[in-house]
Amino acid sequence: MFGLGMPELVIIFAVLLLLFGGSRIVGIAKGLGSSIKEFKKSLKDADPTEDLKK
Repeated sequence: MFGLGMPELVIIFAVLLLLFGGSRIVGIAKGLGSSIKEFKKSLKDADPTEDLKK
């Protein structure tokens, strides 16, 4: 994973925690998770013949 080991990831997480704070990181993660969920849902529900009709 980009040549990053566990010590580097811990340092990056610690810096993010200092910059944003714990509650802000939770909110960002929650928003990212819901965005990915909506994206997957829209891909699943997409009609493949819809583009051909236009």
